[in-house]
Amino acid sequence: MTTAKRDSNTGTGTNAGTRRDTYTPETLLSVAVQVFNERGYDGTSMEHLSKAAGISKSSIYHHVSGKEELLRRAVSRALDELFGILDEEQARLGRPAERLEYVVRRMVEVLIAELPYVTLLLRVRGNTGTERWALDRRREFDHRVAEMVKEAAADGDVRGDIDAGLVTRLVFGMINSIVEWYRPDVRGMSEREVADAVAQLAFGGLRRAADGRG
Repeated sequence: MTTAKRDSNTGTGTNAGTRRDTYTPETLLSVAVQVFNERGYDGTSMEHLSKAAGISKSSIYHHVSGKEELLRRAVSRALDELFGILDEEQARLGRPAERLEYVVRRMVEVLIAELPYVTLLLRVRGNTGTERWALDRRREFDHRVAEMVKEAAADGDVRGDIDAGLVTRLVFGMINSIVEWYRPDVRGMSEREVADAVAQLAFGGLRRAADGRG
């Protein structure tokens, strides 16, 4: 049986003479997100995180107060990226329908680019203060996009006979489902192709045009 030796300066260990890579707060966060997604946040202990990162629990506590801080950092990253979309020029200027389509496309791109973090955000259930905060922020984002739907409907550019909140939920449902099947190592299609498909379905529907095009 081999024994692991701990480097007290770096927090990294060696096993069978092989030294583990030095970790950083960023790589620790990445590992934590992976474990949270695999085991569920409630089912993850600091011991699980310690084993997955290959460092002692004390080394983790050197950087964060506990697993809830790791959760907050992770969901904050996803939320910051999503809210950042709304500040981009094409989301602020132009006709509401054009801005709305831009936001929908960018949501797909952000979801794929930040797949583990957005996946975790979508799985929070409100059992902790951080989770409740994340859910409130998600609702705020949903509300802001729903307002864009209302504006586009008022302009006559999108149908107005369906409640804007329902439209938002249905479109978000289509986008959020991507986390269940999209895998970066087995793409099958590019981020742009997925974004195009979502936008075409959301704004054009499945039915072909009467002239046979599309």
